[in-house]
Amino acid sequence: MKKQRICVIGGTGFVGTHLVHRLAALGHSVTLTTRRPERHREFRLHDSVRVVKINPYDSVALQTLLTGHDCVINLAGILNETGNSSFQTVHAELPRIIVKAMRESGVSRLLHMSALNANVNESHSRYLKSKGQGEDLVQQQAGLRVTSFRPSVIFGPGDSFFNRFATLLRLAPPVFPLACAGSRFAPVFVGDVVEAFVVAIDDERTVGQRLELCGPKIYTLQQLVQYTAQQIGKRTRVVGIPDFMARLQGHALGLVPGKPFSIDNYYSLQKDSVCSVSALSSLGIDAHSVECMVPAYLADRHTRAQYDRYRASARREV
Repeated sequence: MKKQRICVIGGTGFVGTHLVHRLAALGHSVTLTTRRPERHREFRLHDSVRVVKINPYDSVALQTLLTGHDCVINLAGILNETGNSSFQTVHAELPRIIVKAMRESGVSRLLHMSALNANVNESHSRYLKSKGQGEDLVQQQAGLRVTSFRPSVIFGPGDSFFNRFATLLRLAPPVFPLACAGSRFAPVFVGDVVEAFVVAIDDERTVGQRLELCGPKIYTLQQLVQYTAQQIGKRTRVVGIPDFMARLQGHALGLVPGKPFSIDNYYSLQKDSVCSVSALSSLGIDAHSVECMVPAYLADRHTRAQYDRYRASARREV
């Protein structure tokens, strides 16, 4: 594998943290952008990782930063809007700024994080609509070599899916009311998503592709939350609530700090997050199941050995 200079935008979050460490371990030179570098000192453990303070919406500064790089990875994304960040700004406007800076700095390779069901014609979910706008924008750039990734819900150590439900369940009464309980997912392990990005950097067959990434099994949301309860030792019964109550819950919880659930989340959950065909196998990646990996970070210390074996194996492959 050719060692490259890679700039990662939006790389201080869940997926980005795993990806940056993996890229550094493979010998790539990584530039990680952030507005608050003092919060991300863990990346300084790698000599090949440079953490740079920058406002990514500053096109001139971004152009200067990208000069001399071989590849850009855009992981910027939000699940809920806040006063400072909107779906349109993060998912649609930022990609426009990135591709402009790439053209002006001479960088042609872009790996872009999108989402399953991203669609510019989506009429309800602003999250899915804005994701679709950003994905279409980068894919339509003549002269750029673009690969976009459309994962189902991503899980793994530090995730905001199983860990969030585990937190809620620990505080919950014996019966846990769940909105959109019948929504279906094919959860994909963060390590598999990371490997998909790593493989795609050098694989020209992925240029122009929109790669769907899914795990090996499909579950309803109710099954996943019930499984979470089992893993943390809670005898909680997870019960789906009627659609009208789910809507009310979305409106009400969307006003709570941290937005544990919003009306836009409700609209996103009306579409099953499953792949038509997952690209993992075509990339040579064996998908890890929920049952294989989740106990290692939700259950007791004895079950963590399984995840430790996976990490040891991954390090030996480097």
